[in-house]
Amino acid sequence: MKPKEITVQLDGDATVSGLWLAPANAKAAYVFAHGAGAGMAHKSMTAIAEGLAERGMATLRYNFLYMERGSGRPDAPPLAHKAVRAAFAKTSELAPKLPLFAGGKSFGGRMTSQAQALDALPNVQGLIFFGFPLHPAGKPGSERARHLDDVSIPMLFLQGTNDALASLDLLKPVVKHLGKRATLALSEHADHSFHVPARSGRKDPQVLSEILDAAAAWIADRV
Repeated sequence: MKPKEITVQLDGDATVSGLWLAPANAKAAYVFAHGAGAGMAHKSMTAIAEGLAERGMATLRYNFLYMERGSGRPDAPPLAHKAVRAAFAKTSELAPKLPLFAGGKSFGGRMTSQAQALDALPNVQGLIFFGFPLHPAGKPGSERARHLDDVSIPMLFLQGTNDALASLDLLKPVVKHLGKRATLALSEHADHSFHVPARSGRKDPQVLSEILDAAAAWIADRV
């Protein structure tokens, strides 16, 4: 199955690219934002989108404006939030009858939750984070999670236990504080990119399959 190329309109004349991948009889759609260092067509984004499609989930991957323009510096949050909202609106047009979820990898997931905290996306059923970036590597803290207090919908945190951007001794209290809104699904030995070392006895495709199964099951419980 090949994704369909989509154009997402931002303010004025600005546009970003999108990739719409929808299996037959999709059960839900996921608005899927990329991380800070790699765009929507990166192999990890493609693998997640294809894996979700195999599990009956449509996805709209899209670029933030800085990535579309080839800049190495991520957009400021207000601009990133505009892209989140525009991509969500486009997904609503593409799949008006499907339950909608949103989120992304690392930076993309955090920009989505910030947008949701400021002004809720219409009819969004939940947020899914493929590696929530709780803090910069080597600088532990939980300030980046404060806005999640203002997110009232369900949230799924898919995290590796060896994630340098989300120390478990900080992440677990954050999830506990959020109460029934938050679910934490951990992948043993996985880092922020869901890579596992050979000594773990597991391989990356196995880890990816596990997190995709967790995401699909979580979505199925809410549609």
